[in-house]
Amino acid sequence: MHPQRHSRSDGRVEPSRFARYQLPRRAWLATATVATTGLTGGMARARPRRLVVRSSWQTVNIGDIAHTPGILRLLETHLPNVEVWLWPSNVGNGVRELLSRRFPRVRILDPRKDVAEIFAECDFLLHGSGPSLVARRDLRRWREETGKPYGVYGITLDPFFVPDSKRPAGSGNEAVDDSLDLLSTAEFVFFRDSRSLAFARDQGCPCPIMQFGPDAAFATDLRDDPAADRFLQQHDLEPGRFLCCIPRYRFTPYWRLPEKARDVDPVRKARNDTLKEHDHAPHRQAIERVVRETGLRVLVCPEDRTQMAIGKEMLVDPLPADVRRRVVWRPDYWLTGEAISTYVRSAGLFGNEMHSPIMAVGNGVPAIVCRWREQTTKGFMWQDIGLGDWLFDMDDEADVKKIVPAVLKLAEDQAAACRQAAAARRFVEQRQGETMAIVRERLSG
Repeated sequence: MHPQRHSRSDGRVEPSRFARYQLPRRAWLATATVATTGLTGGMARARPRRLVVRSSWQTVNIGDIAHTPGILRLLETHLPNVEVWLWPSNVGNGVRELLSRRFPRVRILDPRKDVAEIFAECDFLLHGSGPSLVARRDLRRWREETGKPYGVYGITLDPFFVPDSKRPAGSGNEAVDDSLDLLSTAEFVFFRDSRSLAFARDQGCPCPIMQFGPDAAFATDLRDDPAADRFLQQHDLEPGRFLCCIPRYRFTPYWRLPEKARDVDPVRKARNDTLKEHDHAPHRQAIERVVRETGLRVLVCPEDRTQMAIGKEMLVDPLPADVRRRVVWRPDYWLTGEAISTYVRSAGLFGNEMHSPIMAVGNGVPAIVCRWREQTTKGFMWQDIGLGDWLFDMDDEADVKKIVPAVLKLAEDQAAACRQAAAARRFVEQRQGETMAIVRERLSG
């Protein structure tokens, strides 16, 4: 079926409900050509194409940090002649310096004062990976004020994802509706899980290119080897002889972080408290068996700044004394470089998070993902990249029973686990190369 039309019950086709939002591609190209070439004395002004990446959502989570160096590395590798600007939401807490060291050619903008320059000088906007179309307002401004093309790289579009926890159930999801509108006029949309792609297609979204495209964080190559080595030496963790375990509440309790300035959400807090034992008991059991049966140690570490406390409470403190002596608890937060440098020195990961496993597999390290409904459909990307055997649904008790055996198998046959992770990594790299070819083609017009 034509991507811009729907079939009617009588077999005829009619224009998509999104068609009224579409700008003619010829108009986009004409606008972009005028904006990027200019004319001086009848000759085009030569300069590289300029792409602005809208990303860097927050710094309290190493996964949110990782989206940006991932997409920047992909652009650096596959579009080396393109000038890249970064339009961030937050690059505080040392993240700006981290990015500047790794990507010295990328201009990191100030969103408080550089937006007018972005709109005037950039040829293309690329929305980075995220849990949704995070920067919807900025994308709409770009579309309405510039008419220039844009694309979306590696997002989830979950019909049940409701960012506003106070919205009553069954009231509809305005965020998803708004996202579909904006996606309809994108040059391309790459969804990081196949269920998001299927949902967009089911809704009749007429974007000409909609495909599976792995989360950009797979490509993150930040490192802080000295910090990782110091930590391992301080805690007697031998490379290749420990697993990492990452805890998580159902809903991230951002109300615990002063910089978020949020009131306690009583509904989400109650859900967290009700299920925290259920969601961590299998990992605690896995820790006990790994320590006692394989001789490996376990590092309990965070992906975001709220997870150190839950890790100690639900994973470390309840352990039997003989096991607890072989378990290391990391009491403080870290940045993405040190985390990856630690993961690549481990034998693998397991737990309730998504982006530490993404960064691990992106660097060839085996990783098990446990998910639940509150995390949206993003976890299904593990099936999409060939790691369905390492994906477990915490809302399915039959799946929960499989977690401990899977962790033990990973620990006992590390060579086989590494081969499985390497195969997934090759698939991701191939797919990201293919998606970047589309970005290059659309940017060149």
